[in-house]
Amino acid sequence: MARIIGGYFTSHVPAIGGAIVRGDQEEPYWKPFFDGFPPVREWLEAERPDVAVCFYNDHGLNFFLDKMPTFAVGAAHEYRNEDEGWGLPLFKSFAGHPDLSWHIIEQLVGDEFDVTTCQSMLVDHALSIPFELAYPDAQEWPLKLVPIAINTVQYPLPSAKRCLALGQAVHRALASWQGAEKIVVIGTGGLSHQLDGERAGFVNPDYDRFCMDSLAANPEAICVDSTKEIVRKSGSQGVEILNWIAARGALGAAPARETHRNYHIPISNTAAATMLLETA
Repeated sequence: MARIIGGYFTSHVPAIGGAIVRGDQEEPYWKPFFDGFPPVREWLEAERPDVAVCFYNDHGLNFFLDKMPTFAVGAAHEYRNEDEGWGLPLFKSFAGHPDLSWHIIEQLVGDEFDVTTCQSMLVDHALSIPFELAYPDAQEWPLKLVPIAINTVQYPLPSAKRCLALGQAVHRALASWQGAEKIVVIGTGGLSHQLDGERAGFVNPDYDRFCMDSLAANPEAICVDSTKEIVRKSGSQGVEILNWIAARGALGAAPARETHRNYHIPISNTAAATMLLETA
């Protein structure tokens, strides 16, 4: 049977990719953030997962305001990274796991989630940067990918409660998968930040710490707020916490064990965070 080993959660700011390309990991501005990743890398090296199920949000690469699915699941054999205009070089392509993707899709539809199925799908910085952080020396990715995109861009947005339920449905699919793979779950985005408007540069450390404190043992606490209230507390882009919530749901109902966290303000006007949770 497949086994979910745990998950890591991290910010995905495009500027992180630029810092990686320039080799700025030891620069004073960037070092406090990059110093949060050695424990994640050590854990991945020890566990050697075979598959990653990644919850993220697309930034206009696959979906734009005229066509924005609430939830979309990749079912492709390959996922290529493409340029979004941030000046980043192309990152490595990912090998998919179509059989597992279809198993998850069937479970989600059976649980009455109306997901968009993507047999062809590109991936952007929200997905590629977390892997570059976790596997900085990899010539090719050592695991296969199942990407799950959540709309955090165009209203109406899914509620935090619905995203947690989505993750829980994914957990049921993974628990019933007959393969022998070790599976890592990833949630990307956030934490609090707003890139435009009157509140540009807004961060909320108190709310960020509340989310991090609640994630392992009580994710339902984060789901009490409406999506609009989450935006008020965390900024218009801080609503990417929905990806973290869904990923936490995919770890299962039992309390997870937090084994590492890192929090730093700011990078690129963003409260950047990294967490590592292991399944009990």
